[in-house]
Amino acid sequence: MKKVVLLALISLLWLGCQRGVVYHAFEQLPAQGWEADSALQFVPNLTDTLGSYQMQIILRHTDRYAYQNLWLFVDVQKDSILLRRDTIESYLANERGEWYGSGMSKMTLPLLYMENIALPAGEYKITVQQGMREEQLRGITDVGLKVINN
Repeated sequence: MKKVVLLALISLLWLGCQRGVVYHAFEQLPAQGWEADSALQFVPNLTDTLGSYQMQIILRHTDRYAYQNLWLFVDVQKDSILLRRDTIESYLANERGEWYGSGMSKMTLPLLYMENIALPAGEYKITVQQGMREEQLRGITDVGLKVINN
């Protein structure tokens, strides 16, 4: 009995130390491609005023994606005020064309966007837009945002 109680206590402590996902959403892109002027919007509501966060942009793509890399424009706004604007280059494949993501017919690749960032509580608007100079970028199927409380 003591071992069971001790094991339960250790499990609770371990779970309490795990980072928690506070927001996770995906936007599915049209089959004809990601329009150059189409900005995907994510609206996480952050409530922890003492912690720090990690943000990941998650890409899903097929083997029909024609490039090794992907340029993204990311804006973070709070209360209609632009807090930051970033241009991100991410690599989806190596020089031999081998995909970095996991999966078979559809690859999933998480990209670290921000790490250990303290953000005031409130609702944020995060927009992600492709920056590949193509009117319709084919092969990217979904884009997601995950916010993790450290």
